Order: sequence, then structure tokens, then C-alpha cells
Amino acid sequence: MIAAIGMMFIFIYASCNISREEAGYFSVRAFVAAEFVASFEWQVHVFIRHDGDASVWLETLLLPFTYGVAFFIIWLLEKQHIPEDGRLNIRPRELWSTVSIGAAVFGISNLSFVNMQTPFSGQYAQEILNIRTLVDLGGFAILYAYHIQRNELRTRHELKAVQNILHQQYTQYQQSKETIELINIKYHDLKNQIIAVRAEEDDEKRNAYLKKMEDEIKLFEAQNKTGNHVLDTLLASKNMYCLKYGITLTCVADGSLLNEIDVIDICTIFGNAMDNAIEYEKRIEEAEKRLIHVSVFAQKGFTMIRFENYFEGVLELDGDLPVTTKADSFNHGYGLKSIRYSVEKYGGGVSIGQQENWFELKILIPARHNS
Repeated sequence: MIAAIGMMFIFIYASCNISREEAGYFSVRAFVAAEFVASFEWQVHVFIRHDGDASVWLETLLLPFTYGVAFFIIWLLEKQHIPEDGRLNIRPRELWSTVSIGAAVFGISNLSFVNMQTPFSGQYAQEILNIRTLVDLGGFAILYAYHIQRNELRTRHELKAVQNILHQQYTQYQQSKETIELINIKYHDLKNQIIAVRAEEDDEKRNAYLKKMEDEIKLFEAQNKTGNHVLDTLLASKNMYCLKYGITLTCVADGSLLNEIDVIDICTIFGNAMDNAIEYEKRIEEAEKRLIHVSVFAQKGFTMIRFENYFEGVLELDGDLPVTTKADSFNHGYGLKSIRYSVEKYGGGVSIGQQENWFELKILIPARHNS
């Protein structure tokens, strides 16, 4: 039996892109299911042979028929509770809880074969078969219920994480909006001060310096005027953060294409995408390679949103998400998941790829307001 469950573990772990804990979790559940189906088939087999009239063909066909029907029913039950990526993020504590349940079920169901002098043992063959089948069925039901509960907890955790990200991005936007408004007020005051200074003094060098300041103010006023005030605020805020870390952020965007997208969704899409790009670029040693480009444009009845950042190495995907380099892999990917969640609300899609030394995140949304 140890060899059997070991083979199950090796097969599941080698065939699926999951962790060892998850492979162990599914191996225990598969083992208990197999124990139940085998016990049930043998009990039916003994019942048919009890009359002594069963043909050889009937006994021969009974095993594949019983196994086929039983595992088909189990498959129907299981498939609706398996996440799309096949992962439940099983922790060691949850694995050992499952192992304990599986060991208890196996021990009690087979106790009569070892010692019939216990409160849980049977004295007769039919009694032993009944105990084994019913205990295995109960164990399978317990593990199935635990699996459903675990899956619901995973879904709740993911939903809560995505909602937290949505809230954080919207909060950041509100804070950035207030900051940008204050900056604009200060720049407006500074322009008036420049006019006053220029009227009082006629120094060529001072005029050149003041002109330079004025040009910088005009540059700030002209940048990030995309036609969507939410996007303008986010870009201005992220650009100031990029300047702090020597990252060059460029943007070519028609913000009017986003006017029918909810403010929170704009914050989620652009906030998370740029945060991910900035986080990676901060690790690039050469400052001239710290590059991020954002573009928004219309393309054949769709709105294309594209984020590009300089990328070193080869992109590895874990499912449809980049392989994380963070220590906290459990919470990895919720930023991109929240982006996908926001995009799918508008019937759009998200794709991730690499073009030479550029990481690309492409978002395609049907431009209903352009049709």
C-alpha cells in the first residue's frame, strides 16, 4: 500500500504543474477513492458469486464496469471543484490534516483483517466487507467535503486579495489627484513669481534662467494630457516615482478611449501594470536601461492598452503568469489577476509575452463607444 500511494504521488507530481504539497494532497484523496471503489467492487463481486450462478463473463466484466462507472461519477463530482490553474495553494498543515484523515480511514477500514478482537472489527466475512466499504465511503465523503471547503476558502482569499488591490489602487489615485492639484497650484504661483521678477530686473543671465524654469513648467503642464483626467493623474504620479529611481517613463495615449471605463477599473489596470513594471526596473543596475513605455490606441474596433518595460533574461510562465521572484509566492499574481478581472468585465482579454529585451503586457478591450 505504501508503494501504491508512492506511485500515485510520483505520477501526479510528474504529470501536473503543482507543488509537492498539492501532489501529496491529491494523492491521499486518490488513494481513499481507489480504496472505496475497490472495496465496493469486491463486495458486489462476492454478492454475485454467493448464489453460485454467476458466469465467468459476468465476473470478468464486473470489474471494468464497476470501476468505470464509479470513477466516472467521481470525475463528475471533482471537476466542478478544481480551479482553472489546478492549484489550491495547499500548505503543509493542510497536507498533514489530509494525510491523517486518509491514514485513519485506511486503518479502520482494514482493521478486521489484522485483529477481529476490537470494537471496530467484524466477526464475519460479509460484516467485514460492509465495514470496509462504509468506512471508505465515509472517508471519501469527508475528504470531498474538506476539499470543497478548502476550495471555497481559496476563492474567498483570492477575491479578498483582489478587492484589497482594487481599493488600494483607487486610494492611491485619490491621493495622487490631491497631490497633483497642489503641485499645479504651486506651479501656477511660481509662474506669477517669474513674471514679477522679470518685470523688476533686466539681467540677461537671470532671464535665461527664468526662461528655462518657465519652459520646464510648460513641459510639466503639457505632459500626460491624454484626454482622460484619471489616466493623467496616474501617469503624473507614477512619473514622479520613476524620476525618484531614475526610471524613464514615456507614454503615448489617447485617453478618450477610456472614457467609458469605470474609474476604479482604470486605476486597477494602469496602477497594477505600472507598479509591476516599476518594481522590476528598480532592480536594473544600469540607469539607461530602466525604461517603461505605455500606449493606448484604437485598433480595428478595439482599444489596445500596452505596457512595455526593459527586461533581461528569458520570460518563464507559471500557467499564464510570470514566474515570481518574490518570497511570498502564495500571494503572487493577484495584481495581474485583478487586471484580468477588470478587463473581462468589458469583454476584453489580457496577454503576456516577450519581444527581445522587452516585457509586454497587452490588453484588448472592445471599443463599444467607437462603434
